[in-house]
Amino acid sequence: MSRSLTCAILTLTVLLTSPAQASTMRCGSQLISVGDHAFEVERKCGTPVSQAVIGSKESFSGNYRYSEQVRIEEWIYGPDHGMYRYLRFEGGRLIRIDSKRGQ
Repeated sequence: MSRSLTCAILTLTVLLTSPAQASTMRCGSQLISVGDHAFEVERKCGTPVSQAVIGSKESFSGNYRYSEQVRIEEWIYGPDHGMYRYLRFEGGRLIRIDSKRGQ
């Protein structure tokens, strides 16, 4: 097998098996985006099928020596045509949207 074909197959395999990441998600006729508040997401998308606090981290503010602990949450929506959406929040703000097919 040629080297370029092997590389193409490997790349395709990685893309198909890893979760897709997006910056927006459709909830009915509404859109949510990275940066939205958790209450906005819940208002537009409803209650998630799963909601868990998965940790916390220290957050620093600009040039000031101010820090605070922020809560990290993961919300799961779905299945929607076999697709689950994993939403990550830090300090009540949406920071990441991942999609993954259910098993």
